[in-house]
Amino acid sequence: MAEWSQFRGPNSAGVATGPPPVQFGPGKNELWRVPMASGHSSPCVFGDSIFLTTYDQRQKKLAVVCIERSRGRIGWQTDVPTDQIEKGHPSFNPASSTPACDGERVVAYFGSFGLICLEMSGRPLWEVRMPLAKSFAGSATSPAIVGDQVILYRGTYVDHFLLAVDKQSGKELWRVPQAEQFTGEMAFTACPIVADDRLIVHTARSLQAFDVSTGRRVWVAKYATTATSTPVLAGSEVIVAAWNKMGEPSLRPPFPTFKTLAAEHDKDDDNRISRNELPTLWIFHRPDGAEAPMNGGTVQFHHADKNRDGGITADEWTVTVSELERFRAGYDTHGMLAIRIDGEGLVGADKIRTLETTGIPEVPSPLYDGKYVYFVKNGGILTCLEVKTGRRVYRMRTGGRGTHFASPLIADGKIYTIAGDGRISVLTLGANPELLATNDMQEGVYATPAIVDGAIYVRTHSALFAFREP
Repeated sequence: MAEWSQFRGPNSAGVATGPPPVQFGPGKNELWRVPMASGHSSPCVFGDSIFLTTYDQRQKKLAVVCIERSRGRIGWQTDVPTDQIEKGHPSFNPASSTPACDGERVVAYFGSFGLICLEMSGRPLWEVRMPLAKSFAGSATSPAIVGDQVILYRGTYVDHFLLAVDKQSGKELWRVPQAEQFTGEMAFTACPIVADDRLIVHTARSLQAFDVSTGRRVWVAKYATTATSTPVLAGSEVIVAAWNKMGEPSLRPPFPTFKTLAAEHDKDDDNRISRNELPTLWIFHRPDGAEAPMNGGTVQFHHADKNRDGGITADEWTVTVSELERFRAGYDTHGMLAIRIDGEGLVGADKIRTLETTGIPEVPSPLYDGKYVYFVKNGGILTCLEVKTGRRVYRMRTGGRGTHFASPLIADGKIYTIAGDGRISVLTLGANPELLATNDMQEGVYATPAIVDGAIYVRTHSALFAFREP
């Protein structure tokens, strides 16, 4: 039976079977298009059913929607009642979490509601109400069905925990409160994955492993991360993209000297920089995602004008730069990390393999094909590493540009990468990549597609598409 049962498919690995089309887009290898209310959740597929979460912005209404895969039409919609709608980053949508399904039930999470479980027909079975999520980014975490349990990792200003409930009744089985302080820099959007009897979760400033049946923590590896992307298994290790906003030099543009600043921007030649003369200077910045809202943090005039006299002098600029560099130094270098699954207790830094420290993606999750790990960041910068040695095999640009939210996928010996502006690149796997196609969806795509039975299901900002070669 066709199955893509959670975010990025089985165990969130992002690896599909069947040959999806290489070239596709509106009107090209298109099976059908179904208009859809807004949302960034990914398609969850089981049998002939595709499940999505949606948010009707006009009516302020959340819903779980089932699309009939064979016919390309909506089979049912179950509205999810809420008193308030969660707020988040301008790129966030209140329907950002991907449902999970086991063929008998579908489970969805909303930061505005909590967990809701439905029959395959859409009839509600149970719910676990939670306080309205409050965070800077928005609560976009996705649940996973593991055996007889539904697992959810949630981190907000209101609460922070790992939870297991019975998938039949919604009864709480165990809950592990998380002591790590939640901050506005945290994202907590990673989906839990499973390695034998261990549940592995990308959490606040760490990767943790828990006993699936009891919730007992088995090990923890601490490092600098916002816990945004989902880890992936690679043999006896788990690979995780640990990202933070100051984690590599490209995110920290150099500050100009006062001499340079004055030469270029002191229009009245008074050897001071007034408020209207101060250019945009980045403390941190995502250079390959400049079109995205709230793309970084800038130097504020009031911070540099120490004596509040309306002008920044050379001495004030020297002090300001020194303060900002100390602030930057408080952030550790991030990286693509490999950690053994069979660890115990506190995993020391000497037990964490750093495969790469640059080109690390903030949101898209990595992929593993049995030999290489692949990851794509803003700007369509795709990196391939040999997992055994950590050797960089290549770094190249795909056909995508700008911000990347969706995670890449592997199918039929190819890798599919998705840019936020809707350009989906298809490349060959392996050490010698070839860009086969760049497909333009003609609309934004933030949701990771699903690939099942040779078809690729792509959610844009306004519709769900199905593509397959004849």
